[in-house]
Amino acid sequence: MTTYSAKPSDVTSKWYVIYAAEAPLGRTATKIATLLTGKGKPQFTQHIDCGDFVVVINAATPKVTGSKMEDKMYYRHSGYPGGLKEAALKDVLTNTPERAIYDAVRGMLPVNKLRDPRLARLKIYAGAEHNHAAQKPEAISVTKGSK
Repeated sequence: MTTYSAKPSDVTSKWYVIYAAEAPLGRTATKIATLLTGKGKPQFTQHIDCGDFVVVINAATPKVTGSKMEDKMYYRHSGYPGGLKEAALKDVLTNTPERAIYDAVRGMLPVNKLRDPRLARLKIYAGAEHNHAAQKPEAISVTKGSK
């Protein structure tokens, strides 16, 4: 028996479209991270980027539970003393709605040399329109019982 190891030339990527408002933010982010890494594919190899392209629409209206709109905070630092900036989820969604999903998915991907190329295949749009109709993305559901 020999162990199969995928080569970069063997990888074929598909396009998927996900509707962000149909499931909670974390559940959506885990589905996106799984698609970006390619873990659902039989030819998955840890050190080769086997993932797919993911288009996320309606990122401005993700579903969140509890009081996360006011309590969940996003932090960034300018690098200067006293330069810590914080924003609640509701403020992030009004200013840069793509950041909430991007940060959630980025936190779920492994920290290695493949993270940036995987995130480059993630396309996030605040509204319902996207520019990737030519790639014929397959709609995929995040709710229970989906692929």
